[in-house]
Amino acid sequence: MIKNLTPALLAGLAIPAIMSAAPAAAQVNGIATVEPAIVVAQSQALQTAYQQIGTTFQAQRTQIEQLQQQRTSLAQQLDTNSDGQLTDEEVAAAQQNNSSVVQQIQGLDQQIGQVQAPMQRARVYVVEQVAAQYGAALEQVVNSNGITLILNPEAIVYGPNVDITEDVAAALNARVTSVATTPPEGWEPGRNSVQLFQQVQQVLMLAAMQAQQQQQQQQQSQ
Repeated sequence: MIKNLTPALLAGLAIPAIMSAAPAAAQVNGIATVEPAIVVAQSQALQTAYQQIGTTFQAQRTQIEQLQQQRTSLAQQLDTNSDGQLTDEEVAAAQQNNSSVVQQIQGLDQQIGQVQAPMQRARVYVVEQVAAQYGAALEQVVNSNGITLILNPEAIVYGPNVDITEDVAAALNARVTSVATTPPEGWEPGRNSVQLFQQVQQVLMLAAMQAQQQQQQQQQSQ
């Protein structure tokens, strides 16, 4: 289903500083929380590798931008209330009355996916390499702080800050200084790697949006 006029494509996204939660605090009664996706996204090795991938696939990034512009122009024809989004009702009407436009958009989505696939494959490989040392980094922080229980942050409704994400990220950075950007022949990503990659992409996209909002606020205050 066609929903957004501008779907999130990280083809040319510059990696900003990750805007994570408050600084890591000491554990309380042996209890702590951690955000694995933020830890991996903060990896300097990952950010450097992502930049290298962006340079390697510069031509593909340009092609994706051109395809995206075409898609946006087509989607605007279906956005009857001009709010920049396609509602279910607009999509249903488009499928009935503008089937050729819908088919063109779907064709562009397929092209974008095909062009983007090698870049995404390289990024998943990078995430997998960084994540391979996550367990050791976490164990280091756990042992150093006497932690006996790690909870999902969403499990804590109220209480002191016991987030160790920053500590684990620092430990991971010390362990992983660089990673390869070209998957070896025959390499296939595991399900867990793909899932973590998607979570990392969400973290990076959120960080980019926050950075953009801050920049806009600064410009407005001047």
